[in-house]
Amino acid sequence: MSQALQQNGHLKMVRHPQILAKAQALIPELYHQDIFPQVIINAQQDSLQIHGWRADVVNTAAEFHQRDFAQGEHVIIDFGQHCVGYLEFACESVGSPPDAPAHLQFIFGETLAEVVEPFSDYSGWLSSSWLQQQDCYLDELPNRMRLPRRYCCRYLRINVVALSRKFQLRFTALKLDTVTSASLAALPPSTTADQQLKRIDDVAVHTLKNCMHDVFEDGPKRDRRLWLGDLRLQALVNDVTVKNYDLVKRCLYLFAAMTREDGMVSANIFVKPQVIADDTFLFDYALFFVDVLQEYVAVTNDSETLAELWPVAWRQIELALERVAQNGIVRDSSDWWSFIDWHEDLNKQAASQGVLIYCLNKALPLARLHDPVKIHFLEHEISRLKAAALHELWDPQSGFFTSGESRQISCASQVWLVLADVGTPESQQQLLARIKSHPPEIQMNTPYMMHHYVAALLHTNELEQATQEIKRYWGAMVEYGADTFWELFDPKRPDFSPYGSKLINSYCHAWSCTPSWFIRKYLL
Repeated sequence: MSQALQQNGHLKMVRHPQILAKAQALIPELYHQDIFPQVIINAQQDSLQIHGWRADVVNTAAEFHQRDFAQGEHVIIDFGQHCVGYLEFACESVGSPPDAPAHLQFIFGETLAEVVEPFSDYSGWLSSSWLQQQDCYLDELPNRMRLPRRYCCRYLRINVVALSRKFQLRFTALKLDTVTSASLAALPPSTTADQQLKRIDDVAVHTLKNCMHDVFEDGPKRDRRLWLGDLRLQALVNDVTVKNYDLVKRCLYLFAAMTREDGMVSANIFVKPQVIADDTFLFDYALFFVDVLQEYVAVTNDSETLAELWPVAWRQIELALERVAQNGIVRDSSDWWSFIDWHEDLNKQAASQGVLIYCLNKALPLARLHDPVKIHFLEHEISRLKAAALHELWDPQSGFFTSGESRQISCASQVWLVLADVGTPESQQQLLARIKSHPPEIQMNTPYMMHHYVAALLHTNELEQATQEIKRYWGAMVEYGADTFWELFDPKRPDFSPYGSKLINSYCHAWSCTPSWFIRKYLL
């Protein structure tokens, strides 16, 4: 039986307890691994390095445990890899008996910049509470402590803020208890013989692992939530790597367990301290529920889950079709939000038309399995929306699809209409080639959008170019030293952030892990 809830005083949500119970029954086991400091480093400014900082090794981890720290000193630890977990440490006083508490500050950084550039200078528009730091006061020494918050980092800076003049501090132990729900014990090896692709695959798998916890998180640093757009891409990589299908199923049930009163699924879900659907609703993300369900059923043959969740998937299609105008094009207005990519100037109409057609195509095999009466309707709508895109959005003079009243030309519009299979195979190949020869002003800003570009190339059998793009884009992050792939990456603007500061960007982000899917699925 469903329960109606009021959220934020104005938006009514509906909770479905039986569906939620199924999701909660699938909470995964977490695997633990201790990661210890590898080396001690100094940070040096270097304009040739990513974000302008270089790490110089100055000491071994063993020497760190032999060092005595005085008030005002600091140390930067390199764990040698990106980690997600809980810091545990032990320390003792050296010299006279401690006659005052020890005040320590821990700063965690996925990148070196985060532990050397002062958080006091942060001016981004996301809350500064996402910046990873914690102050500890040790009233008694020796002391052993486990910080209660989960952090993600490669680098850890320890500031010895205050001690008494009578004693110094020595760390006798320090480690990260890392956690993930991804078991790599049976991970199939990558079959590529290309060493650069092998390294890219390793980083992509590590990215997925560090984003798998109670749910498929978007990023372990920020926002630590289940986002539908990220889930869609993580589930693909999961299919060819860790194969934790129960976690995909749990996430689908979580989205279905709490919907808007008209049946629309939220763009993201909070899972702690209780399951709450966010009051963010995205045209494209809601439709991707259909896509995730179709891919899940294709690899699991789970007809029971299909039967239970098909009504939710179908409702997303109905709601999306309500936005289609008489001319067969998704209406563009100020009262909706379709994500597509982080780009403040991007018009989303044409790309959203592509997403809608793409997801109708994904609904067809589900209808054939479970609801054949819908097949004719879906085929008719796909044909109608494709014809409308060619008639209303195609500009023969420029050779591109246009979007919005200004008839904007963007990469995203072309990519999504190719993925929607609009036009002939030959015209699709020509369109993608034109993106390279005549680059639109509105480019792609994220690995999320780059995923779809590579997918479009593979859709048109351009395997060689797809491989080149993976090497060019994700390979550049590896060359910059990434051991997990980033939320945002513009090779021409390495410090780009839609949030106003690179310090708040996520440098281990779910939607960036898809090279593993491309490499393993297409045997690149």
